[in-house]
Amino acid sequence: MNNPYKILIIDDEKDVREILKFNISNAGYKVYTAKDGIEGIELTKSKKPHLIILDVMMPKQDGYKTCSEIRKIPGQQKTIIVFLSARSEDYSQITGFEAGGDDYITKPVNPNVLLSKIKTMLKRHQSTELKKDKIIKIGSYELDSDEYAVYKNGDQIILPKKQFEILRLLFSQPNHVFSREEIFEKIWGDDVIVGSRTIDVHIRKIREKSGIENIKTLKGIGYKLEL
Repeated sequence: MNNPYKILIIDDEKDVREILKFNISNAGYKVYTAKDGIEGIELTKSKKPHLIILDVMMPKQDGYKTCSEIRKIPGQQKTIIVFLSARSEDYSQITGFEAGGDDYITKPVNPNVLLSKIKTMLKRHQSTELKKDKIIKIGSYELDSDEYAVYKNGDQIILPKKQFEILRLLFSQPNHVFSREEIFEKIWGDDVIVGSRTIDVHIRKIREKSGIENIKTLKGIGYKLEL
């Protein structure tokens, strides 16, 4: 029986596209495929997928740039983007998260494992979105969860999805210390493994882009928004 979720596969390898489409379609999802980033962006605009599986190394345009451009499409800030790549280096994963990716899976991947991850991410995404306050205001800052947008005195600050979610978490409980493990679990889920430096990179970028100086680091413990 079909479910309401639409999934887009962007990969330059035809065999990969066909295998993934076969397995994901059999699980009841509506699946679209694109052979490169340019085609993937156009399909994203027309089909508005809930989840995108995105290769990194592709002709014309790599996955990182494709991801960044997809995040700029109206209504696609909440779309789940999963990088699927043969590259396993930490810096490749960090670049993927900085571009706006939600997860990074290394090839080759067992189709059943991928399906399990897809199901978990879509379910978790739906449940967490229902629980979140739509607007959070603190001082001169306003976070809009519908738009995935941050405003300072009315001026918008552009943050990738994961950085927005980390900032929203810190804003949700000012002065509360969030451990690194708690941030990973709440933002990525405990079934997702990311590099140990990922959270540090995101926090540094949030400070740089937002100008928020009172995001404090508690060495060896975690982070808090100090008011």
